[in-house]
Amino acid sequence: MPIHANNVTGSATSTGSFSHIMKSGVNWRAAVSESLSNAGFGGGSGFDYTSGSSPVVTTNPSSLGATWINTTSGELFIATDISSSNNNWIGTAGTEVSTAPAYFGGRGLFGGGNGYSNVIDYITIATTGNAIDFGDLSVARERIGACSDKTKGLFGGGNTGSNSNVIDYVTIATTGNASDFGDLTVSRYGSAACSDGTKGLFGGGDTGSVSNVIDYITIATTGNAIDFGDLTASRGDPAACSNGTRGVFGGGRTSTNVGRIDYVTIATTGNASDFGDLNHSRSQLAACSDGTKGVFGGGYDGIDYGTNTVDYVTIATTGNASDFGNLRVARARLSACSDGTKGVWGGGLYIDASYEASTNHIGYVTIATTGNAIDFGDLTVARTGLAACSGN
Repeated sequence: MPIHANNVTGSATSTGSFSHIMKSGVNWRAAVSESLSNAGFGGGSGFDYTSGSSPVVTTNPSSLGATWINTTSGELFIATDISSSNNNWIGTAGTEVSTAPAYFGGRGLFGGGNGYSNVIDYITIATTGNAIDFGDLSVARERIGACSDKTKGLFGGGNTGSNSNVIDYVTIATTGNASDFGDLTVSRYGSAACSDGTKGLFGGGDTGSVSNVIDYITIATTGNAIDFGDLTASRGDPAACSNGTRGVFGGGRTSTNVGRIDYVTIATTGNASDFGDLNHSRSQLAACSDGTKGVFGGGYDGIDYGTNTVDYVTIATTGNASDFGNLRVARARLSACSDGTKGVWGGGLYIDASYEASTNHIGYVTIATTGNAIDFGDLTVARTGLAACSGN
């Protein structure tokens, strides 16, 4: 049916975005209401679905192109991509209801940790609360890297008492023990990992000396890692995240802590390029993203020992990081993951001049909005040197 707003007219079809009928200043609530009235659909009938609220990703339409009218806001939605409980809707007022990109999802996993732990915990990121046992890694180890394609979660490298090249994987939707995936090109601990939903990258780390190696794997297919390229400088214990196109690697240590941020285009093998600098040079930090912002939290800076600093970058745009806020608990050797809305940091090592201890604390931020972290819950076991990823 046509939608009228003063002299603006457009047709809502099932062929894609409504951007062709968007116009600044148009009152779409009034326009849709007027069109409904003129068409004789005073109660919002004539559409496939009517509701006082908007659809969500788990709203399952009967067919592609199904229409939904929010009778409170007046916004009209069309289903542009449908899959059971995993749907995309586009609205006339510019609202997009979409599934999370393929490099994160709703379930967060935390694997490994100090004392050569094989523990894997999970949380539902949208809902605060304590973690639940998921299963065990195939090899117990600490200071590992993790990434996912939304279906598989991968844990690579680490230290078992000696450096490890092991990559193992789990199916994130199904609790259980990890299985062997393959091997990194170089045994090392303290690498950082990220993904574009197809390739998983493991960069940096320590082989006995700090490394600039970046490996990649195709997450859908088990097998050994392949050389991707090199970081701009060798370093151990950086953190990494992605916007689905770029992977960014921030912080780390050489003989001292560094604030350098590198980036790569994940689809294309090659060496990293300079992105900018963190606000605060540090290593043993953890990072996650919402697909736009990359947030780097915690770490060891050699001054404050475990720091509560959180800074962020806009991944698509090179430049230095900006202040985001603070973690609730200052710590290093922590882990992070995201569902595309919340960023959560779990575990870590609290250190001051006279005391150190592992923590089971999980805190979260809403990545789109700068501010301090809020309590989420606790891991099943307090530990450091763990890694995290997410999926469904």
